[in-house]
Amino acid sequence: MPSHPFLQYAVVLLLVAVIAVPLARRWRLGAVVGYLAAGVLVGPDGLGLLGENDTIAEISELGIVLMLFVIGLELSPQRLWVMRRQVFGMGSLQLLLTALALGAIAVAFGLRWKPALIVGLGLALSSTAIALQVLAERKELNSEHGRLGFSMLLFQDVAAIPILALIPVLAAKKIAPGSGLVDDVLDVARIVLVIGAVVVGGRYLLRPLFRATAATRIPEVFTASALLVVMGTAWIMDAAGMSMSLGAFLAGVLLADSEYRHEIEAQIDPFKGLLLGLFFISVGMSADLQVVTGQPGTVFALLAILIVVKAALLFGLARWPGGLGNTQAAALAAVLCQGGEFAFVVFTLEAANGLITAAQRDLLIVVVTLSMALTPLLVSARGRWIDGEDAPRQPAFEPLDVPQPRVVIAGFGRVGQIVARVLRANQIPFTAIEHSIEQVEFSRRFGSPIFYGDPTRADLLRAVQIDKAEIFVVTTDDPEANIRTARLVKRMYPHVRVFARARNRQHVFRLMDLGVEVVRETFHSSLVLSRDVLASLGMPAEQAERRIALFREHDENLLRAQHLVYDDEAAVMQTAREAREDLERLFEADSSKETS
Repeated sequence: MPSHPFLQYAVVLLLVAVIAVPLARRWRLGAVVGYLAAGVLVGPDGLGLLGENDTIAEISELGIVLMLFVIGLELSPQRLWVMRRQVFGMGSLQLLLTALALGAIAVAFGLRWKPALIVGLGLALSSTAIALQVLAERKELNSEHGRLGFSMLLFQDVAAIPILALIPVLAAKKIAPGSGLVDDVLDVARIVLVIGAVVVGGRYLLRPLFRATAATRIPEVFTASALLVVMGTAWIMDAAGMSMSLGAFLAGVLLADSEYRHEIEAQIDPFKGLLLGLFFISVGMSADLQVVTGQPGTVFALLAILIVVKAALLFGLARWPGGLGNTQAAALAAVLCQGGEFAFVVFTLEAANGLITAAQRDLLIVVVTLSMALTPLLVSARGRWIDGEDAPRQPAFEPLDVPQPRVVIAGFGRVGQIVARVLRANQIPFTAIEHSIEQVEFSRRFGSPIFYGDPTRADLLRAVQIDKAEIFVVTTDDPEANIRTARLVKRMYPHVRVFARARNRQHVFRLMDLGVEVVRETFHSSLVLSRDVLASLGMPAEQAERRIALFREHDENLLRAQHLVYDDEAAVMQTAREAREDLERLFEADSSKETS
């Protein structure tokens, strides 16, 4: 045995991930299936390379926590209000109808109504991790069915807490003799107080924390702060006996309107992806294949019932009058018809309270695990077999309170602010990125959609939706950062037109190498100043205007000529001398024309 078993775990997990996931992607099964298959392969029922799944599962829960935090970042209170019909209307209908249908089937299988109700509620929950991962891989998060599915998942995440609270209430024999209404009221009061403390504390503490860490200009300190907020809030909620995911979600919502939102998301995203992968591996490891081989008929019958019942109800709700079309409704049914990871917690607690037996718990967990593994396959099959697109419809709800940007501005100093004012006056939506926290805080007082961050980071550019923008304007005053940003955007988003502010001719040449449309920051103002000087010296206004136009055309031609040889100093000097002589001849010719 190695002296550091953690290294063995890390090596095995990383090895199976880098092998299984690319293979699954190549076979068009999705990354989730690759992770699940890898978990089965290395788990106790596979090769047995890893035995302590509980430890891995505890660590991997952080992936769900981080995912819920990122979801919260996308949901400002204004957007939640806009989504209220989908979240609390369709979300509650889906949960209640599915729980009643599956609970009735559980009663038909011999369960009493109390355990059957909890089983129905547990199976009504879908996998937030898998559904969102599949939608993201297929770029369907912003589709009509993706938005409706997201609303249902959001309601399920909120409803998971009362479901857990309901289990000991229904398991009357597990409640202490002296407990009663007073204890229930105290439990509710404790939950309300903890949530209130998180909301109030986050409202007044989070922004000062990020303001202080952003001022250090040290990226790793900002990353540590983001992780501290997520894990700290999750720890507080867990210590209070509540869901860690709910705490992380609340923290994300509190930061959804902040100027740090996109930078935090960019910092958190790599950790979220890695830990979610670990979560899927742990789900695969927990699959008890002996239950499948021991009673395959029961397992696959329950699996079919779960998928068919949930898919039918989801399809019907999506097709509600004025709802989605057949194709979109089928897509929603395919992506949400599985059981969810939270069902593991529900069934484990239900067994601990004596409502179901350990064998029933294991059977239910295997059914949920298999349904999760089948989801990417069902989504892929739906995409291949159900062709034809419905006519375009209005979105299920309005988009983010900040409109999708047509223009992204990197740098919000003197130049960037003027560009933004012109865009705002013409009602053109834009988003700005600025690395100076003082400038960000000042500009947000005037309602500017500006966010803190480094525009040379690819993950931050993705977070501000540059892929949906038409124009990217680089106005940063650091030439090197300016060039790095322009190069990154041209490489990653070739469809986006890039305009860049240039400080001097060498800066212009390097930007021209990238195919960027360049604007010299002092050139045009210098021409205006020169025209006014000529007029003040007695030159007629029309002649001064014509001389400036001649100079502008001449200098732009010179710039293009020198761009071809700018790395050859002798050639640049020669072209400059020749250009000066040409300019003098142009002005002499203009003077002769004026006097003739």
